[in-house]
Amino acid sequence: MLNLSSDERRALRARTHSLHPVVSISHRGLSESVVKEINVSLASHGLIKIRVYHDDREVREQFLSILCDQLDAAPVQHIGKLLVIWRPPADKSAQATRARSRPIDQRSRKRSLQEGSQR
Repeated sequence: MLNLSSDERRALRARTHSLHPVVSISHRGLSESVVKEINVSLASHGLIKIRVYHDDREVREQFLSILCDQLDAAPVQHIGKLLVIWRPPADKSAQATRARSRPIDQRSRKRSLQEGSQR
């Protein structure tokens, strides 16, 4: 399990406001397929919300600690029936390359597409 400082946790909580839960844990609990799906979501997003459909708070806390231990993630927040966990990207160089390959100026891209359709 990763440990976060209070400043890091605060910054991550601020980023989670606009997120929707990407995985749900039903009354049946943590199955192998649910853990795999959470792992895939963490790999692609890094910061995710998980909705837990269980009424017992202690069980939700156990889910949070089990997930963070198994997936080498950090618990960010447990509020109500939502769990927020974060894992740093595995390959920072690949993420930087993807960020650089995106178009910088969206207007020039739109204009170039419009010019191509008028021909």
